Amino acid sequence: MFSRGIKCKSPAVGPTPLSRKTLILPDRVRLREIALAYLGVGATAFGGPVVIQKLRKMPASRKWLTEKEMDEGLSLVQLYPGTIGMDLVAYTGYRLRGATGAVVATTSFALPSFLLILLLSWLYFTFGTLPWMPSLFLGLEALVIGILCNLLIDLGRSNLRTTGRAIVGAAAFGALLFKMNAIAIVFLALALGALFLRPKAREEHFGEDVEESAGPKRWLGIGAVTGAVFAAVLAALAIPSLMSSMGLVFFKIGSVAFGNGATILPLIQADVVNKHQWLTPGQFADGIAMGQITPGPFLITAAFVGYKMAGAAGAALATFAIFSPSIAMTLVFTELFRHVRHLEGARGALAGVMASFVGLLALMVIQLGSHALKGPKEFIFAALALAGVRYLKLDAALVFAAGLSLWAIVSMI
Repeated sequence: MFSRGIKCKSPAVGPTPLSRKTLILPDRVRLREIALAYLGVGATAFGGPVVIQKLRKMPASRKWLTEKEMDEGLSLVQLYPGTIGMDLVAYTGYRLRGATGAVVATTSFALPSFLLILLLSWLYFTFGTLPWMPSLFLGLEALVIGILCNLLIDLGRSNLRTTGRAIVGAAAFGALLFKMNAIAIVFLALALGALFLRPKAREEHFGEDVEESAGPKRWLGIGAVTGAVFAAVLAALAIPSLMSSMGLVFFKIGSVAFGNGATILPLIQADVVNKHQWLTPGQFADGIAMGQITPGPFLITAAFVGYKMAGAAGAALATFAIFSPSIAMTLVFTELFRHVRHLEGARGALAGVMASFVGLLALMVIQLGSHALKGPKEFIFAALALAGVRYLKLDAALVFAAGLSLWAIVSMI
């Protein structure tokens, strides 16, 4: 999981750390400022850990929140389902301007990558049958396998550190291999983790002046956002259609999946590719690649799936469905976090879920690799991508740009 346990320590010497007394009052931070700030981050931030660091540092640099308060948010968003980056954006927007601020911040953060993935999806499904497009995406699929291998190594090192966690991860791998439902695997791992895994509590740094309770206006905002999410789910249940089925799949995944894009992708694959067969394995791998080469949230890949199903409307629905459940949870948990952050069972449940995601991701990489790595050239490019991001510390977007250029040259020889 990206940036777990990040701590913000005050320097022994040097400038005084930002304190609540030096911040701009939240009601003086205009919604327009929030929108422009997150449009900027969403349009320029590539790579999970880099995005998290930018999202953590930006509010403090603008004197909106202290770094301690951002660390509080970073701890909070790891305790419930959803993607860390998007939920950290929701946390910041909520702390600044309530539910309206959260909606403005998350929409602005996702908008640049959504528009770009919309364009790429149109190009892909319109021109993908041209002679040069399949060859290009063969290279793209090989590169994405290398990137996913790096993510698998990182997640394995951080989430399989004990025998108990390794057993949970291996069991999840085997269960999915024998066709057990991926969501059921996640819930089983959560229960096992809560009962048997006991990770040690980390030293955390929390904001100094966190509100003790939300006022009526803020709870009304929370109710409005959560109500909108529930209304959308009920509408999908009441009006059966292909769009509704797709929306429910992404609502379900967004409601139960912990971590980052890499941990959630296996759940998407299990439903979209294996169960419903809305995408082929190759199309899914290409969608992952598009999510990698666009800035902002990695799970914008959901829009690619939605576009395949129902054009721009499907892309918008899939994006809303994958992100909105955890955004609503963020608003609630921001108010309740102080009551649950020290519970041993909550830490164990999270450890179990993350260990299971490593097993699910491992099987996904094997399945995608068996489709994408058709010969020595594909294996070499996957290895180069892995080496580039892992050992040379190159940005994933740079690896894709350089890798595709080299692939095009090699393919013409």
